[in-house]
Amino acid sequence: MKNIKEIPVPDIGDFDEVEVIEILVSAGDQVEAEDSLISLESDKATMEIPAPEAGIVKEVKVSIGDKVSVGNVILLLESSAAVEKPDNAPTVAKAAAAAPENIPATETTPAPLVATDAGDDIVPYAPDTVAGQIRSHASPSVRRFAFDLGVKLHQVRGSGPKARILKEDVQGFVKQSMQKCTADTDSGSTIPPVPKVDFAKFGEIEVRPLSRIKKIAGKHLHACWLNIPHVTQFDEADTTDLEEFRNSMKDDAARKGVRMTPLVFIMKAVVSALKEFPQFNASLDESKENLIIKSYYNIGVAVDTPDGLMVPVIRDVDSKGFYHLAEELMEISNRARDGSLMPADLQGGTFSISSLGGIGGTNFTPIVNAPEVAILGVARSQMKPVWNGSKFVPRLMLPLALSYDHRVIDGADGARFTSYLSRMLTDIRKVLL
Repeated sequence: MKNIKEIPVPDIGDFDEVEVIEILVSAGDQVEAEDSLISLESDKATMEIPAPEAGIVKEVKVSIGDKVSVGNVILLLESSAAVEKPDNAPTVAKAAAAAPENIPATETTPAPLVATDAGDDIVPYAPDTVAGQIRSHASPSVRRFAFDLGVKLHQVRGSGPKARILKEDVQGFVKQSMQKCTADTDSGSTIPPVPKVDFAKFGEIEVRPLSRIKKIAGKHLHACWLNIPHVTQFDEADTTDLEEFRNSMKDDAARKGVRMTPLVFIMKAVVSALKEFPQFNASLDESKENLIIKSYYNIGVAVDTPDGLMVPVIRDVDSKGFYHLAEELMEISNRARDGSLMPADLQGGTFSISSLGGIGGTNFTPIVNAPEVAILGVARSQMKPVWNGSKFVPRLMLPLALSYDHRVIDGADGARFTSYLSRMLTDIRKVLL
Protein backbone atom coordinates (compact mmCIF):
# COMPACT_ATOMS: atom_id res chain seq x y z
CA MET A 1 0.00 0.00 0.00
CA LYS A 2 1.28 3.41 -0.92
CA ASN A 3 2.01 5.92 1.80
CA ILE A 4 3.47 9.48 1.97
CA LYS A 5 6.89 9.86 3.58
CA GLU A 6 9.01 12.80 4.59
CA ILE A 7 12.41 12.52 2.87
CA PRO A 8 15.09 14.14 5.03
CA VAL A 9 18.66 15.19 4.33
CA PRO A 10 20.66 12.03 5.08
CA ASP A 11 24.02 11.85 6.81
CA ILE A 12 26.24 14.01 4.59
CA GLY A 13 29.29 13.96 6.79
CA ASP A 14 30.84 16.89 8.61
CA PHE A 15 28.66 19.54 6.95
CA ASP A 16 26.08 21.87 8.47
CA GLU A 17 23.90 24.60 6.96
CA VAL A 18 24.70 23.56 3.37
CA GLU A 19 23.18 25.64 0.57
CA VAL A 20 20.66 24.15 -1.86
CA ILE A 21 21.94 25.07 -5.31
CA GLU A 22 19.71 22.90 -7.48
CA ILE A 23 16.30 21.22 -7.23
CA LEU A 24 16.11 18.36 -9.68
CA VAL A 25 12.47 17.30 -9.23
CA SER A 26 9.08 18.92 -8.88
CA ALA A 27 5.65 17.90 -7.57
CA GLY A 28 4.13 15.09 -9.63
CA ASP A 29 7.46 13.65 -10.83
CA GLN A 30 7.95 9.88 -10.73
CA VAL A 31 11.37 9.01 -9.26
CA GLU A 32 13.25 5.76 -8.90
CA ALA A 33 15.51 4.75 -6.05
CA GLU A 34 18.86 6.56 -6.27
CA ASP A 35 17.49 9.29 -8.57
CA SER A 36 18.92 12.66 -7.48
CA LEU A 37 16.50 15.00 -5.76
CA ILE A 38 18.53 18.11 -4.94
CA SER A 39 22.12 19.35 -5.16
CA LEU A 40 23.96 20.85 -2.20
CA GLU A 41 27.11 22.88 -2.24
CA SER A 42 29.42 23.60 0.68
CA ASP A 43 32.71 25.47 0.64
CA LYS A 44 34.44 22.13 0.08
CA ALA A 45 32.25 20.00 -2.15
CA THR A 46 29.13 19.65 -4.28
CA MET A 47 26.89 16.66 -3.62
CA GLU A 48 23.53 15.33 -4.76
CA ILE A 49 20.92 13.79 -2.44
CA PRO A 50 19.31 10.64 -3.86
CA ALA A 51 15.82 9.26 -3.43
CA PRO A 52 15.90 6.40 -0.89
CA GLU A 53 13.15 4.59 -2.80
CA ALA A 54 10.82 4.87 -5.78
CA GLY A 55 7.69 6.98 -5.65
CA ILE A 56 5.87 10.13 -6.72
CA VAL A 57 6.96 13.55 -5.47
CA LYS A 58 3.99 15.17 -3.71
CA GLU A 59 5.59 18.39 -2.46
CA VAL A 60 9.06 19.96 -2.43
CA LYS A 61 9.87 21.50 0.95
CA VAL A 62 13.07 23.44 0.08
CA SER A 63 13.95 26.24 -2.30
CA ILE A 64 17.08 27.35 -4.12
CA GLY A 65 19.35 29.17 -1.67
CA ASP A 66 17.98 27.49 1.47
CA LYS A 67 20.46 26.24 4.06
CA VAL A 68 19.84 22.66 5.18
CA SER A 69 21.36 20.23 7.64
CA VAL A 70 21.05 16.53 8.38
CA GLY A 71 17.41 15.67 9.15
CA ASN A 72 15.80 18.65 7.42
CA VAL A 73 12.90 17.56 5.24
CA ILE A 74 13.56 17.81 1.50
CA LEU A 75 10.20 16.72 0.12
CA LEU A 76 7.16 14.51 0.59
CA LEU A 77 7.26 11.26 -1.37
CA GLU A 78 4.35 8.92 -2.02
CA SER A 79 6.09 5.58 -1.83
CA SER A 80 5.38 2.86 -4.36
CA ALA A 81 7.58 0.23 -2.69
CA ALA A 82 5.89 -2.88 -1.37
CA VAL A 83 8.32 -3.04 1.51
CA GLU A 84 9.71 0.13 3.08
CA LYS A 85 13.42 0.55 3.25
CA PRO A 86 15.14 1.20 6.62
CA ASP A 87 15.81 4.75 7.71
CA ASN A 88 19.55 4.46 7.13
CA ALA A 89 19.28 5.31 3.41
CA PRO A 90 22.39 5.96 1.34
CA THR A 91 24.40 8.82 2.70
CA VAL A 92 26.07 10.55 -0.27
CA ALA A 93 24.71 10.72 -3.78
CA LYS A 94 26.19 8.41 -6.35
CA ALA A 95 27.08 9.91 -9.71
CA ALA A 96 23.97 9.48 -11.83
CA ALA A 97 25.79 9.55 -15.14
CA ALA A 98 24.51 6.13 -16.26
CA ALA A 99 21.17 5.49 -17.99
CA PRO A 100 18.41 3.49 -16.20
CA GLU A 101 18.96 -0.26 -16.03
CA ASN A 102 16.19 -1.01 -18.50
CA ILE A 103 17.98 1.03 -21.20
CA PRO A 104 21.25 -0.46 -22.48
CA ALA A 105 24.24 1.90 -22.25
CA THR A 106 24.86 1.50 -25.96
CA GLU A 107 21.45 3.03 -26.67
CA THR A 108 22.31 6.29 -24.92
CA THR A 109 23.09 8.79 -27.66
CA PRO A 110 24.20 12.39 -27.21
CA ALA A 111 21.57 14.90 -28.17
CA PRO A 112 22.64 16.75 -31.29
CA LEU A 113 21.21 20.12 -30.44
CA VAL A 114 23.63 22.96 -29.81
CA ALA A 115 22.37 26.23 -28.43
CA THR A 116 22.99 29.09 -30.81
CA ASP A 117 22.45 31.85 -28.30
CA ALA A 118 23.97 32.10 -24.84
CA GLY A 119 20.63 33.24 -23.50
CA ASP A 120 18.68 30.32 -25.04
CA ASP A 121 18.66 27.72 -22.28
CA ILE A 122 17.51 24.30 -23.41
CA VAL A 123 16.81 22.73 -20.02
CA PRO A 124 13.26 24.04 -19.49
CA TYR A 125 12.51 22.25 -16.23
CA ALA A 126 15.56 23.41 -14.31
CA PRO A 127 14.55 25.88 -11.61
CA ASP A 128 15.90 29.39 -11.34
CA THR A 129 18.77 30.01 -8.96
CA VAL A 130 19.12 32.95 -6.62
CA ALA A 131 21.12 34.76 -9.31
CA GLY A 132 18.24 34.32 -11.76
CA GLN A 133 20.13 31.89 -13.93
CA ILE A 134 18.91 28.44 -14.93
CA ARG A 135 21.11 25.57 -13.83
CA SER A 136 21.57 22.48 -15.93
CA HIS A 137 20.75 19.01 -14.64
CA ALA A 138 24.06 17.13 -14.30
CA SER A 139 26.09 15.31 -11.69
CA PRO A 140 29.18 16.92 -10.14
CA SER A 141 31.47 14.58 -12.08
CA VAL A 142 29.86 15.62 -15.38
CA ARG A 143 30.06 19.28 -14.36
CA ARG A 144 33.77 18.86 -13.70
CA PHE A 145 34.25 17.06 -17.01
CA ALA A 146 32.49 19.87 -18.86
CA PHE A 147 34.49 22.52 -17.00
CA ASP A 148 37.79 20.86 -17.94
CA LEU A 149 36.73 20.95 -21.62
CA GLY A 150 35.50 24.53 -21.45
CA VAL A 151 31.89 23.53 -22.18
CA LYS A 152 28.99 25.56 -20.77
CA LEU A 153 26.36 23.08 -19.67
CA HIS A 154 23.43 25.32 -20.54
CA GLN A 155 24.36 24.80 -24.19
CA VAL A 156 24.08 21.00 -23.96
CA ARG A 157 20.84 19.01 -24.17
CA GLY A 158 20.79 16.03 -21.82
CA SER A 159 19.79 12.56 -22.94
CA GLY A 160 19.51 10.98 -19.49
CA PRO A 161 16.43 10.60 -17.30
CA LYS A 162 14.49 13.89 -17.08
CA ALA A 163 16.95 15.38 -19.63
CA ARG A 164 19.89 14.83 -17.28
CA ILE A 165 23.19 15.71 -18.97
CA LEU A 166 25.52 12.73 -19.25
CA LYS A 167 29.22 12.58 -20.03
CA GLU A 168 28.35 11.31 -23.50
CA ASP A 169 26.23 14.42 -24.10
CA VAL A 170 29.21 16.66 -23.34
CA GLN A 171 31.43 14.60 -25.64
CA GLY A 172 28.83 14.83 -28.39
CA PHE A 173 28.59 18.60 -27.96
CA VAL A 174 32.36 18.98 -28.30
CA LYS A 175 32.41 16.75 -31.39
CA GLN A 176 29.61 18.70 -33.03
CA SER A 177 31.27 22.03 -32.21
CA MET A 178 34.49 20.87 -33.87
CA GLN A 179 32.57 19.72 -36.92
CA LYS A 180 30.84 23.09 -37.11
CA CYS A 181 34.19 24.86 -36.89
CA THR A 182 35.50 22.74 -39.78
CA ALA A 183 32.38 23.50 -41.80
CA ASP A 184 32.82 27.23 -41.17
CA THR A 185 36.41 26.99 -42.41
CA ASP A 186 35.31 25.15 -45.54
CA SER A 187 32.58 27.70 -46.19
CA GLY A 188 35.03 30.60 -46.12
CA SER A 189 34.11 32.18 -42.77
CA THR A 190 37.79 31.99 -41.82
CA ILE A 191 40.92 32.56 -43.91
CA PRO A 192 40.71 30.05 -46.76
CA PRO A 193 43.75 27.88 -47.54
CA VAL A 194 45.71 28.31 -50.74
CA PRO A 195 44.67 25.65 -53.28
CA LYS A 196 47.10 22.77 -53.60
CA VAL A 197 48.83 22.67 -56.98
CA ASP A 198 50.85 19.88 -58.59
CA PHE A 199 53.60 22.01 -60.09
CA ALA A 200 55.43 18.99 -61.49
CA LYS A 201 52.81 18.52 -64.18
CA PHE A 202 53.84 21.83 -65.74
CA GLY A 203 57.57 21.12 -65.87
CA GLU A 204 60.68 20.16 -63.95
CA ILE A 205 60.81 21.29 -60.31
CA GLU A 206 63.18 21.16 -57.34
CA VAL A 207 61.99 21.00 -53.73
CA ARG A 208 64.14 22.93 -51.24
CA PRO A 209 63.17 22.85 -47.57
CA LEU A 210 63.01 26.20 -45.81
CA SER A 211 65.76 26.88 -43.30
CA ARG A 212 64.90 26.63 -39.62
CA ILE A 213 65.23 30.41 -39.27
CA LYS A 214 62.86 31.06 -42.17
CA LYS A 215 60.32 28.67 -40.71
CA ILE A 216 60.42 30.40 -37.33
CA ALA A 217 60.48 33.91 -38.79
CA GLY A 218 57.72 33.05 -41.24
CA LYS A 219 55.30 31.99 -38.52
CA HIS A 220 56.06 35.11 -36.51
CA LEU A 221 55.65 37.46 -39.47
CA HIS A 222 52.41 35.75 -40.48
CA ALA A 223 51.02 36.22 -36.97
CA CYS A 224 52.13 39.88 -36.96
CA TRP A 225 50.47 40.54 -40.31
CA LEU A 226 47.19 38.89 -39.28
CA ASN A 227 46.95 40.46 -35.82
CA ILE A 228 48.18 44.01 -36.42
CA PRO A 229 46.25 46.55 -38.54
CA HIS A 230 49.18 47.95 -40.52
CA VAL A 231 49.52 51.46 -41.90
CA THR A 232 52.69 52.65 -43.66
CA GLN A 233 53.76 56.29 -43.79
CA PHE A 234 56.29 57.24 -46.49
CA ASP A 235 58.65 60.18 -46.37
CA GLU A 236 62.14 61.31 -47.40
CA ALA A 237 65.07 62.79 -45.51
CA ASP A 238 67.73 65.03 -46.97
CA THR A 239 70.94 63.29 -45.87
CA THR A 240 73.41 65.31 -47.99
CA ASP A 241 75.11 66.92 -45.00
CA LEU A 242 74.91 63.70 -42.97
CA GLU A 243 76.71 61.80 -45.72
CA GLU A 244 79.47 64.42 -45.84
CA PHE A 245 79.88 64.20 -42.07
CA ARG A 246 79.96 60.37 -42.19
CA ASN A 247 82.65 60.40 -44.92
CA SER A 248 84.75 62.77 -42.81
CA MET A 249 84.71 60.20 -39.98
CA LYS A 250 85.78 57.22 -42.06
CA ASP A 251 89.50 57.54 -41.34
CA ASP A 252 88.99 57.81 -37.57
CA ALA A 253 86.56 54.89 -37.69
CA ALA A 254 89.05 52.77 -39.63
CA ARG A 255 91.73 53.42 -37.01
CA LYS A 256 89.28 52.21 -34.37
CA GLY A 257 88.54 49.12 -36.46
CA VAL A 258 84.89 49.95 -37.16
CA ARG A 259 82.73 50.88 -40.16
CA MET A 260 80.70 54.05 -39.79
CA THR A 261 77.58 53.08 -41.75
CA PRO A 262 74.50 55.31 -42.26
CA LEU A 263 72.54 52.94 -40.01
CA VAL A 264 74.49 54.14 -36.97
CA PHE A 265 73.19 57.68 -37.46
CA ILE A 266 69.70 56.49 -38.29
CA MET A 267 69.57 54.60 -34.98
CA LYS A 268 70.49 57.71 -33.00
CA ALA A 269 67.95 59.80 -34.91
CA VAL A 270 65.25 57.18 -34.28
CA VAL A 271 65.91 57.27 -30.52
CA SER A 272 65.51 61.04 -30.58
CA ALA A 273 62.15 60.61 -32.35
CA LEU A 274 61.06 57.90 -29.88
CA LYS A 275 61.71 60.26 -26.99
CA GLU A 276 59.59 62.90 -28.70
CA PHE A 277 56.81 60.41 -29.48
CA PRO A 278 56.85 57.79 -26.67
CA GLN A 279 53.79 55.92 -28.00
CA PHE A 280 56.08 54.51 -30.70
CA ASN A 281 58.35 53.01 -28.02
CA ALA A 282 55.57 50.95 -26.51
CA SER A 283 53.54 47.71 -26.60
CA LEU A 284 49.90 46.79 -26.02
CA ASP A 285 49.25 44.66 -22.96
CA GLU A 286 47.47 41.30 -23.17
CA SER A 287 44.03 42.88 -22.75
CA LYS A 288 44.70 45.20 -25.71
CA GLU A 289 43.27 48.00 -23.59
CA ASN A 290 46.46 49.48 -22.10
CA LEU A 291 49.67 50.81 -23.62
CA ILE A 292 52.96 49.93 -21.94
CA ILE A 293 55.35 52.85 -22.46
CA LYS A 294 59.03 51.87 -22.18
CA SER A 295 61.72 54.16 -20.83
CA TYR A 296 64.55 52.19 -22.43
CA TYR A 297 65.57 52.23 -26.09
CA ASN A 298 66.56 48.85 -27.49
CA ILE A 299 66.68 48.92 -31.29
CA GLY A 300 66.23 45.76 -33.32
CA VAL A 301 68.22 45.75 -36.56
CA ALA A 302 67.20 43.44 -39.40
CA VAL A 303 70.22 41.48 -40.67
CA ASP A 304 70.28 39.54 -43.93
CA THR A 305 71.92 36.15 -43.29
CA PRO A 306 72.44 33.10 -45.53
CA ASP A 307 69.68 31.29 -43.60
CA GLY A 308 67.19 34.14 -43.59
CA LEU A 309 66.27 37.39 -41.87
CA MET A 310 67.25 37.88 -38.24
CA VAL A 311 66.61 40.87 -35.97
CA PRO A 312 69.21 41.10 -33.19
CA VAL A 313 68.72 43.84 -30.61
CA ILE A 314 71.18 46.57 -29.67
CA ARG A 315 70.39 47.75 -26.16
CA ASP A 316 70.44 51.23 -24.63
CA VAL A 317 71.14 52.99 -27.91
CA ASP A 318 70.39 56.34 -26.26
CA SER A 319 73.41 56.04 -23.97
CA LYS A 320 75.99 55.00 -26.60
CA GLY A 321 78.10 57.14 -28.90
CA PHE A 322 78.50 56.76 -32.67
CA TYR A 323 81.75 54.75 -32.50
CA HIS A 324 80.40 52.48 -29.77
CA LEU A 325 77.24 51.79 -31.79
CA ALA A 326 79.26 51.18 -34.96
CA GLU A 327 81.39 48.61 -33.14
CA GLU A 328 78.40 46.84 -31.57
CA LEU A 329 76.43 46.88 -34.81
CA MET A 330 79.32 45.29 -36.70
CA GLU A 331 79.86 42.66 -34.01
CA ILE A 332 76.23 41.58 -33.66
CA SER A 333 75.70 41.53 -37.43
CA ASN A 334 78.69 39.22 -37.85
CA ARG A 335 77.37 36.89 -35.15
CA ALA A 336 73.99 36.83 -36.86
CA ARG A 337 75.57 35.78 -40.16
CA ASP A 338 77.73 33.06 -38.63
CA GLY A 339 74.86 31.70 -36.53
CA SER A 340 76.30 32.41 -33.09
CA LEU A 341 73.54 34.65 -31.71
CA MET A 342 72.08 33.72 -28.34
CA PRO A 343 68.33 33.88 -27.60
CA ALA A 344 68.87 36.97 -25.43
CA ASP A 345 70.32 38.79 -28.46
CA LEU A 346 66.91 38.62 -30.15
CA GLN A 347 64.78 39.73 -27.21
CA GLY A 348 63.79 42.98 -25.54
CA GLY A 349 63.51 45.23 -28.59
CA THR A 350 61.32 48.34 -28.42
CA PHE A 351 61.54 49.44 -32.08
CA SER A 352 63.01 47.87 -35.23
CA ILE A 353 64.84 49.17 -38.30
CA SER A 354 65.06 47.31 -41.59
CA SER A 355 67.64 48.88 -43.90
CA LEU A 356 67.91 47.76 -47.53
CA GLY A 357 69.98 50.74 -48.59
CA GLY A 358 73.04 48.65 -49.32
CA ILE A 359 71.06 46.34 -51.61
CA GLY A 360 68.75 48.60 -53.57
CA GLY A 361 65.11 49.44 -54.10
CA THR A 362 63.18 52.67 -53.89
CA ASN A 363 60.80 51.80 -51.03
CA PHE A 364 58.99 48.92 -49.32
CA THR A 365 56.45 48.18 -46.59
CA PRO A 366 58.04 46.56 -43.52
CA ILE A 367 55.94 44.35 -41.21
CA VAL A 368 55.65 45.45 -37.58
CA ASN A 369 57.66 43.14 -35.34
CA ALA A 370 55.19 42.39 -32.52
CA PRO A 371 55.01 43.08 -29.62
CA GLU A 372 56.50 46.34 -30.88
CA VAL A 373 54.08 48.83 -32.45
CA ALA A 374 56.24 50.33 -35.20
CA ILE A 375 59.12 49.61 -37.55
CA LEU A 376 61.18 51.83 -39.86
CA GLY A 377 62.11 50.71 -43.36
CA VAL A 378 65.02 52.45 -45.09
CA ALA A 379 65.72 52.06 -48.83
CA ARG A 380 68.59 53.23 -51.03
CA SER A 381 69.43 56.95 -51.09
CA GLN A 382 69.08 58.74 -54.39
CA MET A 383 70.39 62.05 -55.65
CA LYS A 384 67.39 64.18 -56.60
CA PRO A 385 66.76 67.76 -57.71
CA VAL A 386 65.22 69.66 -54.78
CA TRP A 387 63.77 73.14 -55.03
CA ASN A 388 65.42 75.45 -52.49
CA GLY A 389 63.19 78.45 -53.14
CA SER A 390 65.06 79.87 -56.06
CA LYS A 391 66.42 76.91 -58.00
CA PHE A 392 66.74 73.15 -58.10
CA VAL A 393 69.82 71.79 -56.36
CA PRO A 394 71.05 68.17 -56.14
CA ARG A 395 70.39 66.64 -52.74
CA LEU A 396 70.86 63.08 -51.45
CA MET A 397 67.39 61.90 -50.41
CA LEU A 398 66.84 58.89 -48.15
CA PRO A 399 63.45 57.08 -48.55
CA LEU A 400 61.71 56.30 -45.23
CA ALA A 401 58.82 53.88 -44.70
CA LEU A 402 57.27 53.78 -41.23
CA SER A 403 54.82 50.91 -40.61
CA TYR A 404 52.81 51.09 -37.40
CA ASP A 405 49.97 49.50 -35.45
CA HIS A 406 46.90 51.61 -36.21
CA ARG A 407 45.27 50.55 -32.92
CA VAL A 408 47.96 52.53 -31.12
CA ILE A 409 49.14 55.17 -33.57
CA ASP A 410 47.01 57.49 -35.69
CA GLY A 411 47.98 58.61 -39.15
CA ALA A 412 48.68 62.15 -37.97
CA ASP A 413 51.18 60.89 -35.39
CA GLY A 414 52.78 58.68 -38.03
CA ALA A 415 53.32 61.72 -40.25
CA ARG A 416 54.66 63.76 -37.36
CA PHE A 417 57.12 61.00 -36.45
CA THR A 418 58.58 60.71 -39.96
CA SER A 419 58.73 64.50 -40.33
CA TYR A 420 60.60 64.81 -37.04
CA LEU A 421 62.92 61.95 -37.99
CA SER A 422 63.59 63.58 -41.36
CA ARG A 423 64.64 66.80 -39.62
CA MET A 424 66.99 64.89 -37.31
CA LEU A 425 68.66 63.16 -40.27
CA THR A 426 68.92 66.39 -42.22
CA ASP A 427 70.92 67.95 -39.38
CA ILE A 428 72.33 65.11 -37.27
CA ARG A 429 73.72 67.62 -34.74
CA LYS A 430 70.18 68.03 -33.39
CA VAL A 431 70.23 64.54 -31.86
CA LEU A 432 72.86 65.80 -29.42
CA LEU A 433 70.61 68.57 -28.08
